[in-house]
Amino acid sequence: MSLKNTLDSEKESSKSSSILAGNKYKAPFLSFLFLSFISLTIVTSAFSIRLVHVAPRFDLTDKLTMPSDVAVARDGQIYVVDGVNHKVRTFNQKGELISSFGSKGSGDGEFSFPLGIDIDSSGRLYIADSGNQRVQIFSPKGNFIAKVMIPPKKNHPADPTDVVVDDSRNRCYIVDNDNHYVLAYDISTRKLIRTYGTSGKGEVAFRYPFFIALDKEKRLYIVDVINTRVQVLSPDGQLVAIIGGWGVEKGEFFRPKGVAVDKKGRVYVSDSYLGVIQVFDSRGEFYAALGDPQTGKVKKFKTPAGLFIDHNDNLYVAEMLANKVSVYRTVGDSE
Repeated sequence: MSLKNTLDSEKESSKSSSILAGNKYKAPFLSFLFLSFISLTIVTSAFSIRLVHVAPRFDLTDKLTMPSDVAVARDGQIYVVDGVNHKVRTFNQKGELISSFGSKGSGDGEFSFPLGIDIDSSGRLYIADSGNQRVQIFSPKGNFIAKVMIPPKKNHPADPTDVVVDDSRNRCYIVDNDNHYVLAYDISTRKLIRTYGTSGKGEVAFRYPFFIALDKEKRLYIVDVINTRVQVLSPDGQLVAIIGGWGVEKGEFFRPKGVAVDKKGRVYVSDSYLGVIQVFDSRGEFYAALGDPQTGKVKKFKTPAGLFIDHNDNLYVAEMLANKVSVYRTVGDSE
């Protein structure tokens, strides 16, 4: 599922309300009235659920076209994956565009519809270069360092959609969307250590996993799109918890996409179809939905995808069809 296919499916679902995920998996057609109802359900349910209110700080918009993911370095520099333009763009802490790197191609430092990003403790950037079946590693200034080629599985080409780095174990985890599993690589040798999961609906089985995050215990939070859940695994691949399930009420997902974990261990999950972000506690239980302090209602986003929470607990949301990354600070919970 390349970025082009992912974006095409986002456009199509926005227009016809008929696709649950990617152009390789199509759900039965649903009526417009039903979809209007479910889109409204979670919004109006704000009167019966807790809200984590967020206030806008600034938006990143300069030259972005359907950004998919975002990460923030320790020095505050913000990196946004601008996959349609085959680039990564760098912004300062004020939201001003500083620079960009990358261009369309398959050579070192070039991209073909990149999707996900992470940053290690030394500031090196790891970019899931989906169309080129690899993860590329760059310096903070965007200079190419190395690459990890993701092998096909049973002759099916890899489709890396996200990557996350665990410095404490000297490894990175890469999500292969089309082959329905996660691969762990040694950072120093860039050799495959092991894989996690297989295709299916059971525990530690995936159907088009997409984004991934780590918590302070280095547990993996893997968004399992078609199974409409987030699976939490220990570093050795054992199931710890399952968050969510199909539905449109609180604690349920219609099309989960991005995930991030804050300092308190709370888990934020974006639903790209319903346009909401829900928050779960460290046990995986529903805690709240993000809310607008001005209206007192659930806050609506436009196709929220990748999420990131920085060291100051600012929340970054890649809103693909809005062509921006929106940045928020939390301002307290409702009762």
